[in-house]
Amino acid sequence: MSYIEDANETDSNNTSLDAFYFFETEQFTLLWVLFVIIVAGNVGVLYTLLFGRSRKSRMNYFITHLALADLSVGLINVLTDIIWKTTVAWYAGNVACKVIRFLQVVVTYASTYVLVALSIDRYDAIRHPMKFSGSWKRARYLILAAWFFSALYSLPILIFYEEKIVKGKLQCWIEFHPQWKWQVYMTLVSLSLFIIPASIIATCYAIIIITIWSKNAKGFIKNTKAVNGSDNSRRASSRGLIPRAKVKTIKITFVIVSVFILCWSPYIIFDLLQVFGQIPGTQTNIAIATFIQSLAPLNSAANPIIYCLFSTHFCRTLGSLPPFKWLFKKKKRRNRESTTNTQSSSLSEFLTNTHKRKIENTSTTFNAHTVLIH
Repeated sequence: MSYIEDANETDSNNTSLDAFYFFETEQFTLLWVLFVIIVAGNVGVLYTLLFGRSRKSRMNYFITHLALADLSVGLINVLTDIIWKTTVAWYAGNVACKVIRFLQVVVTYASTYVLVALSIDRYDAIRHPMKFSGSWKRARYLILAAWFFSALYSLPILIFYEEKIVKGKLQCWIEFHPQWKWQVYMTLVSLSLFIIPASIIATCYAIIIITIWSKNAKGFIKNTKAVNGSDNSRRASSRGLIPRAKVKTIKITFVIVSVFILCWSPYIIFDLLQVFGQIPGTQTNIAIATFIQSLAPLNSAANPIIYCLFSTHFCRTLGSLPPFKWLFKKKKRRNRESTTNTQSSSLSEFLTNTHKRKIENTSTTFNAHTVLIH
């Protein structure tokens, strides 16, 4: 889906460029770290939401689908990338080339479009609370639309990717000639994957922030007028305020969306600059391009960490899973030992100081007796 330099290109010094050039140690380290965090984190999220004691809510419904999309990014995108970088050549056949690439793009789009659906749902929760409190039909339609458009926009991949011999190795490859076709392709990908979704999300949150600000301001004025009023007037005045739990879900979604923009911006900007000829085609830049493309799944690794920061219930449930349970127990044991050492040290200091005071008192009494004798 991203722009890759033609494997047969040469740089300004007529030196042949290797499209498969990358720093193996750094690449594999990064990919394995991303894979472990994405899989472990999103499995934990799904376990918490599906088997934990989390209450059934629209927010959790959207988070479940987002975690499912992020987990698929780890299993389909990152794991495939690790295997491919290990073998360098493609050995899975032409059908697998098309299907795997198609699935990679579907889950990538889904991870983005579920965020768009979540933002629209939060917009409804604030702007139209009466409609929001009704049925779940709208939420299901939003999720269905997210997955449908993800699959729809991924269909061209089935045509564009195919097995080709590149630099003497069989690859699952995409290639456009002349260059303007690459520019059109990358522009459409950037619009559908990042620019349009980010614009919709930004619009939703601009309206959400304005609505919260205005409603809280009106509620504050009503509460101020009703300070000396009856209990009924106080209850009536509080209706203009946004519930605290709803504001918390807005904060979580806002952070998730902000991280999405931060993670995807370098990838999209670099690819657009590269395809429009603003970045020279050198061996170093090819290595940088490969590295930046590996950072694209970073958003799927960040989301579970955000859930853990905002939800103590999620952290407790995650701590009950075998791998995390061992880590939490080890940490608790260290804290307990540290506390015990601190307490024993304090007790030792207390006993020492008490003993010193007794000696000083005895010495003072003896000196007083000596003075009286003299």
